[in-house]
Parts: sequence; structure tokens; C-alpha cells
Amino acid sequence: MMEKYAVIVAGGSGERMGSAIPKQFLQILQKTILWYSVKAFLSSYPDMHIILVLPEEYIQKGKDSVADLSPLYPIQLITGGKTRFASVKNGLQLVNEPAVIFVHDAVRCMVSTQLIQKCFEQTLEKGSAVPAIAATDSIRMIEGNTHRVADRNLIRIIQTPQTFMSTLLLPAFEMDYRDAFTDEATVVEASGKNIELIEGEYENIKITRPTDLLIAEKIIAERSMLDESK
Repeated sequence: MMEKYAVIVAGGSGERMGSAIPKQFLQILQKTILWYSVKAFLSSYPDMHIILVLPEEYIQKGKDSVADLSPLYPIQLITGGKTRFASVKNGLQLVNEPAVIFVHDAVRCMVSTQLIQKCFEQTLEKGSAVPAIAATDSIRMIEGNTHRVADRNLIRIIQTPQTFMSTLLLPAFEMDYRDAFTDEATVVEASGKNIELIEGEYENIKITRPTDLLIAEKIIAERSMLDESK
């Protein structure tokens, strides 16, 4: 059975949330945002290895936040870097065997087990799975001092977990950092490999502003009702 690693990157701050603590530690229904993200991966596959990448001063808080989840394998924690690239690279240092690797934003805490499992299955088949959803708003492209409308049917909004075979992802992160590296897909592409998209989920929101907490709470309540009705 192929090994599975989830590198959950939780290096954000609470600036846009107006919070004194990083947003991954804000609570929704008595559990932290980080807790929900970790729980989603463990619910998808009990044999999932979890690697949390956290600011150094929040390592203990992260450990305490997920202490009740009791995974099959102990959750590993490592300090992040100054960029997303550096943080992910630090987390990847803890993967030392062939595996499917998920890289996930901790604040996308509404990721479903179904999406995680679909990403795993496609990665086994195609080597990668990067969730993407269609744009629903009108979009304009800035060109110098002017702008033009873009065909939103050709636009995809990228989500996480960005999922790769370790044979693609680990060598790619041996490259030096570039400003163009906005996510793992751009790193893998820069290494000369193609990436494969997969249909994402509109509920897989990124908690960024206070209103997102209310949306997440509603999603959790709806999912709980659905589970109870089964």
C-alpha cells in the first residue's frame, strides 16, 4: 500500500482577521481551524502521516491543538520558513520513503474526505492532482494603463491539497527559490513536469476574513445534519 503524507502548512498570521493569534488557531465550535484540517486527512485515511509546519513560537500550541486526534502515526511538527516554498521544503524533509504527498493550507479547514480521496486516486494514476474550480465572477486583466475582460470559462481558481507522487515533488523542491513559486504546482512545473488538475469544491474555502468563520460554521452544521440523517 502506498504511503500517504499530508504536509499541512500553517504559517499564516491573523492580520486580515484582525486577530492577535495566527488564524489557524482561531476556533469554530470549540475546535481550532487547524484541528478541522488535520481531522479531515485522518478521516480520509487512518494511515495518513501528518506533518504540521508551524511558526516556531506556535509549535507547542499546534501540538496541543490536535492532541485529542490520536492518529495511527504520531503527528510530526516542524518549524516553517520565511516563504511558503521554504515552509513546504522544511516539511518535505520528514518524508523519507516513496509516497503520495498532499500539501495543504491549514486554513482550508472545510476540505472534504471525498476530495482528499479523489486527489489520492488520481495521483496514483496520473502523478498529480491539483484541485481547481471555475471562476464565477467577471474577471479583468490589467495590461499597462488599461484592462480587458477575460474569458472566465478559461480561468480556474486553484485550491489545496495539491497532491503529488514523491518522485515528482521531492526533486522539484531541490531547486532554488524563485518569486514565481506561488504554490507547489508552479514548483513542479518549473522542474519540467506537467501537473494534472482535478475538480475542486466550492465549500473548500480558505479562512481569511471574519465572515469566512461564519460560512465555515454553517458548512460544519450542515455536514453534521447530513451525517446524522444517514
